[in-house]
Amino acid sequence: MILELRQKFNREFTEEKYQQFLSALDQAVGTKIEFRPCETPVFLPAEFLTDMELAGKELIAQLSTPDYLAASTRAIPVEFHAPNEGSHPDFIQVDFAVTRAADGKLSAKLIELQGCASLYAFQLLLPHEYQRFYDLKGLSYLLNGLSDEGYLALLKDTFLAKHDPAQVVLMEIDPLQQKTLPDFKMTEKLFGIPTVDVANILKRGNKLYYLRDGRETEIRRIYNRVIIDEFVQKGVKINFDFRDELDVEWAGHPNWYFRMSKFSLPFLNHPTVPRAWFLNELEEYPSDPENFVLKPLFSFAGSGVKVSITRDDLDAVPPTERGNFLLQEKITYAPVVETPDEPSKVEVRIMFVWPQAAPEPIALTTLTRLSKGAMMGVDFNKNKRWVGSSCAFWKA
Repeated sequence: MILELRQKFNREFTEEKYQQFLSALDQAVGTKIEFRPCETPVFLPAEFLTDMELAGKELIAQLSTPDYLAASTRAIPVEFHAPNEGSHPDFIQVDFAVTRAADGKLSAKLIELQGCASLYAFQLLLPHEYQRFYDLKGLSYLLNGLSDEGYLALLKDTFLAKHDPAQVVLMEIDPLQQKTLPDFKMTEKLFGIPTVDVANILKRGNKLYYLRDGRETEIRRIYNRVIIDEFVQKGVKINFDFRDELDVEWAGHPNWYFRMSKFSLPFLNHPTVPRAWFLNELEEYPSDPENFVLKPLFSFAGSGVKVSITRDDLDAVPPTERGNFLLQEKITYAPVVETPDEPSKVEVRIMFVWPQAAPEPIALTTLTRLSKGAMMGVDFNKNKRWVGSSCAFWKA
């Protein structure tokens, strides 16, 4: 999207260099990366990125009112409504599709907000490796003028809150089998935080423990990476209850995953936000249902989403379930990244942290995804090149 940078990158790209880049990433994280790092980063105009960052903060502010917090309690399953959630989330991801407006200019449209953590550690490594292999020195990759040191300091404050790293755990479901394992390993390298399977955490009274070198070690703070949808889908058995009054702090309290989610879309009023309704609140269907998608509010990794819908699809949702489905206006991604064959479409995640003492959320960096399929997911991009996970660079 910055023409001279795109042309230079494409001209100098070689498959050999890309394979070396992938090997270097694997070596840096200490494991095979199972998701697909893209051949290319995304070169974003700085002013466009600033617009997305500002929009993200405005959207978060709309979801930080007493009225919304009261309404969003419905989004939290009763059996997972944990106490002591704090006044706001520690982590927020705001995902925008890159589209084109009628005048041809770039335009950002909200895909989703998520009140949970993302690949903060890996997304610091990734731009460094792109820079090293593709001669991208002099370009920015961190927001708000942050240096690497400033970025790490903010994450350290949010992850650890001054606790000993040995008493903070990154908690996940079967972490060695997660595609996000490279981020877990980088988190331990950078901050000393061990990764622990949620099923292996022990409860003694109102305290939690994990085994460290064969000894029970008290957990004072949890860097939470458990997605409850996956937890339910897999029928995970654990030794505590999320509803327990535990003597532990959360970095990424599980309630915020539900409060800031697909559920939030009908409450937002912003130029970047597509029209969206809970299905049970629609007095009449849109006349053009083919231009909408139907999403279950509670599903894992995009399962159950219907892209091509008819009135019959809407009628088929049982009355008792209609409040758990979202009808959302389709967003048309623009093919904006030129590649050796067809252009790629782009989604940009603005990654925020919000330390509990901070007055407002802080945008740190980006995670971008490139696609040539009908949707962003892996299943829609099989056997395609210049797709996958990446990051943004821009001219400061």
